[in-house]
Order: sequence, then structure tokens, then C-alpha cells
Amino acid sequence: MSNETFLIPIRQNNDLSTIALNELRMDLDEHPLHQRYYTDSAYLPGNNRKYSLNSVPTVASPLQGKNILFLGSSVTFGFGALGESFVDYLWKRDGVVAVKDAENGTTLVDQDTYNPGDSYVARFKEELKEPQPEALVLQLSTNDANQGKKLGEMATKDFDTQTITGALEYIISTAQAKWHCPILIYTNPYFTNPLYKQMVERAHELVQKYQIELLDLYNHSDFQKQSDLYMADEIHPTRADYLKKWLPLFEEKLSQILQ
Repeated sequence: MSNETFLIPIRQNNDLSTIALNELRMDLDEHPLHQRYYTDSAYLPGNNRKYSLNSVPTVASPLQGKNILFLGSSVTFGFGALGESFVDYLWKRDGVVAVKDAENGTTLVDQDTYNPGDSYVARFKEELKEPQPEALVLQLSTNDANQGKKLGEMATKDFDTQTITGALEYIISTAQAKWHCPILIYTNPYFTNPLYKQMVERAHELVQKYQIELLDLYNHSDFQKQSDLYMADEIHPTRADYLKKWLPLFEEKLSQILQ
């Protein structure tokens, strides 16, 4: 089935936004096998049309007009939510000028996954050429943990971007030096992976070292053992989760750091 034909019923039945439609179209051009996953996701209760981006009203918000760069992979993209993640809800509800730099399956570690230059580090270097954001939101990628990348050690210079820690330190230190903007790292909710637990612990250390912000969903009591309404699989939230649970937390945290 062609991608265009495939997307027609999802757009109609799930009230898919034009933004998400374009994102899914681009993703399917690179990963045709994702059709099956999106088909299954479309039938999930948490991706019902009542949770669609189109259904969300715009409100008066202190985040209105704030230019924020979101750098991440599938959870920032909204892989389990038909391309509509918390980033899109922040754009629609709060008027955030959101730059959603998210590539499914990619890693913090500076190694190509599908295409040359698709790692966090490589994409961040490209973002350095763009206008300065007012904040940087950085996803602590689950892909590095699932792919068994090296955690690495904290350093003072010459960061080893072939390790998770080195990639994080390079992005954080470079963003602080060039943009002087607030930086927020966010983690995934808990899932069973010892390396990801170590990554979350390292993120806490980096918060202290660089005086940045952290939204730790991994240890958050509201995100333990979530129902099927909120999770498409062990890693990826549904639209209901992004809208009902993620959005209020990001609204509160971003409003605090940008006030």
C-alpha cells in the first residue's frame, strides 16, 4: 500500500493534524515498515480522535511566542502517538514556537543510525547555525540504552561524543557557551533497562555540574506502571499520555525556567 493511501484512514478516523500527517509522511518515506506500527497505534484507545492535536484549544500562556528547540528521537517525535507529541501540544495549546528536531531511532552518541548525520550531536551542530533558541529541551534517548552504547565518564574538556556522557556534555557545554539559554533534560518514564537507569543517574550528576534543569519522569510516581491508555508500548506514550500527563508537567517546568 502506498504511504498516501495508507494515511487516508488514519487522518480521518484519528483526526490527524496536518503537521503530524507531514511528519508521518516523511518518516514513512525513510521507513516503510513503520506502516504496521502506525496501523496498530491508530487503534489504541489512547490515540482516539478525542485526544487529537486538532481538539486542543489555545489558551493564554506565559509560554506564548517562546522559541524552544526540542532535540530528541522517537519520544520527542511522538512515534507511539501518530506523530503528535508533547511538543505539538505545547505549540497548539501554549503558542510555543517549537523547533521539533526529532529522528526516530537515533542516538545521543555521535554514530549514524539510518542516515549520515542523524545522531543528536550531528543534528545539534546543524542547529547551531540557526537563530538562538530561548531554551533547549534535550531527550535522554532510550535508543542509546537499548543499543548498548558506552556510558562513558564525565570530563572537563575534549568530550568523547562516542559515549553517552560525552555526547551530553558536548551538547550542554556548547549550548551554554553559544546560546546562554536554559537547558532542560527530560527522561523517559521507567522501563526495564539497567543502562538507562545509569543514564538517569548520570543526568542528575550533569544537572549539578552545569546548573541545568531536569524533568525526571523515570522516577516520577505518576509514571510507574501506567495503563494501556497511556502507553503504546514499553517506551512510547500515546496521545492521551502526552496530553493528559506530559503537557501539564512541561508547561509548569518551562514556565518556571523561562519566567
